[in-house]
Amino acid sequence: MSQKKITINDVADEAGVSVTTVSLVLSGKGRISAATAERVSQAVRMLGFIPNRSASMLRGGTSGVIGVIVRDISHPFYAEMIAGLSEVLEQQGKVLFLTQSGQRGEHIDRCFDTLVAQGAEGIVLGGGAENASHLVIKARELEMAMICASRASSLDELDAIRPDNFHAAQMATEYLIRRGHHCIAWIGGAGSSLTRAERIGGYCASLLQYGLPFRNEWIIESAPEQRDMATLTERLMHQHPTLTAILCHNATVALGCYFGLQRSGRTPGNGAVDSYYGQQVALVGFGDVPAAEMTDPPLTFVTSSAREIGRSAARKLVQRMADPGGPIQNTIVPPVLIERGSA
Repeated sequence: MSQKKITINDVADEAGVSVTTVSLVLSGKGRISAATAERVSQAVRMLGFIPNRSASMLRGGTSGVIGVIVRDISHPFYAEMIAGLSEVLEQQGKVLFLTQSGQRGEHIDRCFDTLVAQGAEGIVLGGGAENASHLVIKARELEMAMICASRASSLDELDAIRPDNFHAAQMATEYLIRRGHHCIAWIGGAGSSLTRAERIGGYCASLLQYGLPFRNEWIIESAPEQRDMATLTERLMHQHPTLTAILCHNATVALGCYFGLQRSGRTPGNGAVDSYYGQQVALVGFGDVPAAEMTDPPLTFVTSSAREIGRSAARKLVQRMADPGGPIQNTIVPPVLIERGSA
């Protein structure tokens, strides 16, 4: 029978410390007490741990591994962003190691430790930034480059590449207003989402600017499933039949609203905005996906290219790896309105 390979996680468990602490001891970096270092060393000797190639190369920063932490790899935004990252980083001879932190970022520490164990040279934080302040400190101790590339970021101490959510919502709301809509609802997103907060800020600012009504019952928080979106949309239209337009938090929400409108006896589109019980309701979403062009009518979106965010993030990470002490930069990718038939 073959003997089980001892990993850095085993050493951490045996020594009663984190994977990050083991890596700091092995690399000779960071401020680790003599007692802790000795405890790790004893665990290494007792278990017969041999650092793998990636972990060994961490000291020289030449593993070629770039870690990525996102909430859900299947999410359209993250999938496009990862494609953009890969385009640029593979040209630099780097390979991506993908991890998922969960919808609420609950596994972000495990993701970070996994990437450290794989000898990642740098990390792109693509989700869960609100839970990552302590990881910034850990990355700095490991002398590991880390940047944020996501839909929103609250980490001022990291380079960030992200869309302009506030401006995107302003653009979408003003587009609807110019087309005659005065009763505009918002559906989707969790109350804890910074992205949602920024977008609703732009939506409310535009309503106030044009002197239009703002009602709390027109702003609906929801889970990400399309079936929930459809049910909420149907209920909203029955309770508030004067609504003529809906802003949708993302592409999944927009598709759910599309089906919910049909179930309520309404259809997506921009007609009959002056009619009290107009049959058409305008839909505008954020983010865009290929399926948006397959609905009838095709869905209108305001989007900042996730692929371009990924490309920009890759270039920024390479720059940060070459110049760890450079000034922190915040790069905003502007939104673009994609007009189709739903609004």
